[in-house]
Amino acid sequence: MKQFGIHLNSELNAIREAGVFKEERVLESHQGRAITVGGKELLNFCANNYLGLSGTELLEDASGKVLERWGYGLASVRFICGTQTIHKDLEKKIAAFVECEDAVLYSSCFMANVGLFQTFFTEEDAIISDALNHASIIDATRLSKAEKHIYQHMDMLELEEKLKTTAEKRFRVIATDGVFSMDGHIAPLKEIVALAEKYDALVMVDDAHATGVMGENGRGTAEAEGVLGGIDFITGTFGKALGGAGGAFTATSKRAAEYLRQKSRTYLFSNSLDTVITGTSVFILEHIQKHPEIRKKLWANTELFRSLMKEAGFAVSDAKHPITPIMLGDERTATDMAATLLNEGIYVIGFSYPVVPKGTARIRVQVSAAHTEDDIKLAVQKFAQVGKKFGALER
Repeated sequence: MKQFGIHLNSELNAIREAGVFKEERVLESHQGRAITVGGKELLNFCANNYLGLSGTELLEDASGKVLERWGYGLASVRFICGTQTIHKDLEKKIAAFVECEDAVLYSSCFMANVGLFQTFFTEEDAIISDALNHASIIDATRLSKAEKHIYQHMDMLELEEKLKTTAEKRFRVIATDGVFSMDGHIAPLKEIVALAEKYDALVMVDDAHATGVMGENGRGTAEAEGVLGGIDFITGTFGKALGGAGGAFTATSKRAAEYLRQKSRTYLFSNSLDTVITGTSVFILEHIQKHPEIRKKLWANTELFRSLMKEAGFAVSDAKHPITPIMLGDERTATDMAATLLNEGIYVIGFSYPVVPKGTARIRVQVSAAHTEDDIKLAVQKFAQVGKKFGALER
């Protein structure tokens, strides 16, 4: 144990010296456009709270009603005594929302991804995965017994080659993020689905950053790319745009959903999705379909932020998603610049290896529908002021 402690101290010191130590700052308030940290109010520009619903009175009221009607928790897994009417309601509503036949609820999208690959794919099969997929897909494929193949990020030519070389496998599944969380890139699902049809493969999309955000009606990247109904497995979360609390789903065919309920270990051996999250998520799905103006405000805010950042001299991507990475390259610069912005009242975080590849450190900005025009103008002003100090401006 002594040697283990010495090893940990050495490793932690190396992380600190590299400037990539991930400090967990403690919020002393609700989540939202403005938060309190260390007794200071800050504008929050790094949450996954895309529709601005987290921390609102709207959800407090909705969750309070759920708590009163359905109770705090179930102390059970689904197949024993852990399924309430609201669990079945949410599965039906999220499946209909993303235009699949059925859906299965999980505690997190990480568990949904693990449960999916571990359940369906064996050594007879192959998983073909984008190089920049989320860690949950990477770990899920490692935990399965299937043969693993990786294609370069959104490279359809290499994906096709992987499909050709795995032709002898029983099943092939193409796995991709719908929205790649560090860059805001949108997966070319139309091309992926076409290749899957050509080579008789399945398609799995992790839509955690897209559900409620992407597409004309917020149904996700499949809607945005024009392939609704053409994806075999969609995993997503209620913990980002849809309220921010947690919980997740796998949407698929009725037969595949039923098989997951019978065989998925992360479903069978985990407590039911929290009662309050379940019931409130039902409310949120209904609410956002009645109020498309929320999503329109998100996109207006995103466009305003990017245009003002470009005017200020920053290199800003035109990715069709509210994720806006401010690329800095150097890990120490990203960490120190984020800390300086924090002192200026703007809450953002520097991202570095292993969250992003080495040499691609950045500050990832995420605009919310809750931000005001003044919030955005102030954030850009502070970014320009601090960016000049750190040499982050293009001009």
